[in-house]
Amino acid sequence: MSPRARADGEAVLRQAEKYRPDVIRFMRDLIAIPGESCQERAVVQRIAKEMRKVGFDQVRVDRMGNVLGRMGSGKTLIAMDAHIDTVGIGSRKEWKWDPYNGKFEKGIIYGRGASDQRGGMVGMVYGMRVAKDLGLLDGVTVLVVGSVQEEDCDGLPWQYLITREKIRPRCVVITEPTNLNVYRGHRGRMEIAVTTFGISCHGSAPERGRNAIYMMSRIVREIEALNRRLKKDRFLGKGSVTVSFIRCETPSLCAVPNEAYIHLDRRLTLGETKASALREVKDAVRRAGIPASQVKVEVLRYDTPSYTGLRFPTEKYYPTWVLPETHPVCRAAVGTYRDLFGQKPLVGKWTFSTNGVATMGMYKIPTVGFGPANEIYAHSILDQVPVDHLVKAAAFYAAFPAHVRAGR
Repeated sequence: MSPRARADGEAVLRQAEKYRPDVIRFMRDLIAIPGESCQERAVVQRIAKEMRKVGFDQVRVDRMGNVLGRMGSGKTLIAMDAHIDTVGIGSRKEWKWDPYNGKFEKGIIYGRGASDQRGGMVGMVYGMRVAKDLGLLDGVTVLVVGSVQEEDCDGLPWQYLITREKIRPRCVVITEPTNLNVYRGHRGRMEIAVTTFGISCHGSAPERGRNAIYMMSRIVREIEALNRRLKKDRFLGKGSVTVSFIRCETPSLCAVPNEAYIHLDRRLTLGETKASALREVKDAVRRAGIPASQVKVEVLRYDTPSYTGLRFPTEKYYPTWVLPETHPVCRAAVGTYRDLFGQKPLVGKWTFSTNGVATMGMYKIPTVGFGPANEIYAHSILDQVPVDHLVKAAAFYAAFPAHVRAGR
């Protein structure tokens, strides 16, 4: 790293630091607005207001309800994404503070969505303000995306943006929590349903029927065994499968159930695909001795309307993705980090899934991750983000586009 590059990085950090009070205020405002999947309208409106305040060149909301802010007018299009929906709070009794108050204590902001992942949005908005202040957007256009419905269906908003809005950037930065490290991939996932079909009869004479629960119990044992056999990747780790839900249908509690259903959460490591995962489950069914005519195995679909009413049906299959560490976009992220912070970052991966399943997994757009907060707090009653992370993330987002354009 040259002395000039380090000096430039320090200038970006100093400029980002000037916006610390604004970052705190905006972060707390966003936490104060509940916005679970398909209920994000008020959050979108608040983000659009802040984008206009800091001077974005264009702010709009698409038909799905994603909020899009454009900064710059160069030929190289770079997208940065934060999903702005959150999971629910669960039991309010488990929280030690109001999850929608944005508690601020000892440099940390607490509340639902702090880590996953409205902090990414706060960092992007003020990162673009810093970039504009310092003239860092020559030759580039940055599209800041506040995406909806990600918690329900990873990648759905980007499937829409790419296929309907015809947005195809040179690269994408996913701002999910990375603890200020550079991430370059994660396991994929899919949701599989297995249904067994029995024959109901009176519970006093079960031999007259065919118990769908007994049939399913044999399949469940085979699924448990399948999980132990799944392959492992050196970088992403092991694939997995687990039964996450089970139910039955029966005419009464004095009858043999005629139908049983399980939901499988399948995590896919590198080299595993929709076809291979389905084949493994069907093999498990055969090993359980269940005739094909008495069982159905299927990939589930998502067809829930967004808060605008738009439906965008898709399979619940979210491909695995990995960006090579030698890829120019990954090198640009590492270079940005080095210039800002004077050292090489940890280059790693997420444990969970992100919108990268669409940008990189489906559409092969080079995608890298950098975000404030630690993912261990996502979806938890300790949901939190350090303000220092928000400021440093803003600096990273401001400096990254120039590194991409320079190819370093």
